[in-house]
This record gives sequence, C-alpha cells and structure tokens, in this order.
Amino acid sequence: MLVEDDESLGFLLKDSLGSNGWEVSLYNNGEKGLSAFHHSSFDLCILDIMLPHKDGFELASEIRRYDQRIPIVFLTAKNQTDDRIKGFQLGADDYVCKPFSMEEFKYRIEAILKRSSAKDTAINKSSIVHVSQSSLDIHNLTLNANGAITRLTYKESKLLELFFRHINKVVEREVFLKTVWEDDGFFVARSMDVFVSRLRKYLASDQHLKIENIRGVGYILKQSN
Repeated sequence: MLVEDDESLGFLLKDSLGSNGWEVSLYNNGEKGLSAFHHSSFDLCILDIMLPHKDGFELASEIRRYDQRIPIVFLTAKNQTDDRIKGFQLGADDYVCKPFSMEEFKYRIEAILKRSSAKDTAINKSSIVHVSQSSLDIHNLTLNANGAITRLTYKESKLLELFFRHINKVVEREVFLKTVWEDDGFFVARSMDVFVSRLRKYLASDQHLKIENIRGVGYILKQSN
C-alpha cells in the first residue's frame, strides 16, 4: 500500500516498484489509505507524512492498532530528528527522506519484506497460543480449555486469538470489529456480542479465565492466579 498525495511522485513510485514485480495500490490521502487497509490485504505500507485528511503519523498509529506486524515505511521531505524518532516510536521499519535514490529505495523494501517473511514463517510454525490452562490451535481452529476440546468457526478463532494475544489488556470493540469482521455496523456489533457469549461458554472449563465487558469501550480477557 502506497499513500502519497504528490500525484507525479505517486505514479512514478507505483510504476517503478511495479517493474520489480510488486503489486502497488496507490492512495492520495490518509482516509483512503486507512479504508483500503481495512478492506484489503497488504504486505507492506509506504506512507508519506504530509497527507491531507489524516497525516502519515496518524495513519500509522491507526494501522498499528489493528496490525502490529505489517512493515511500515515513512516517505517524507521532513528530516528533523524529532520526526524520525516519532516515526520509529510509532513502529516504523524505515524512514526514507526525499529526494532519494529509487534503486536504493527498492533494496530497502526488498530487505524489509525478507525480514517480514522470515518473521511470518516463524509465527506460522508456532500456531498454538497458550494462556492459563487453555490453548488455541489457530490453524486447526481448536480450543483446549483445561481439557475440554471445542471446534471453533473461523471468526470464533480469530476473536479468541485477539483475546489470547492481549491477555489482561482492554481491547476496544472497534478493534475486534475491524479485525475480525472488517466492519463496524450495528448488526455486526450485535453479532459480535453473540460470539463473545459463546467464547465465555467455551472457556468455562478454565476457571482462571474470564471475559469482562468494559462498558462503552470493549472487552478484556482476565487471567487470575
């Protein structure tokens, strides 16, 4: 995903990166970039900082709320130390200042994608997440709650994975809705409540785990001693 409001540079980057075999989707403002992120699948995000409607820092912050692993590269004319530090604090993998060498830029992206691919491979090898006396097998859609085995649907598994990976942390409803359903409409929100009720029943055998509703905010999966 490339978000760049300079039309000439945007098309130049898209064509140049496309010549390397990468499929590039170009958007000219932060709002369009965020919408595309929620409705499409990307391997890497290249974000200009000075964007209309939602700047690159805001966009990166939103992306990191939903995905902690996707690589982010800031592309900007701003070269101040404070801006670079802020970019890396937001989880940037690289910070490239204009003007730059296109050839070097391609090599930077290639290196980032290789590292990202290696991380994904390692994560995929460990598809079982353990919490308390329970374990979630993400690939096989199976929950073992203190010996009680439950076969899950895909969405149940995705929802429970978010809970397991954020144990003892409040997760906003919007994060669940955008990550699992890619929508935050009223009927989808009601559907999520039903799914959470099911997960409570599935986890009932593990007395150390409890899903609590944080009114007006979201949910938290608490683990007691």
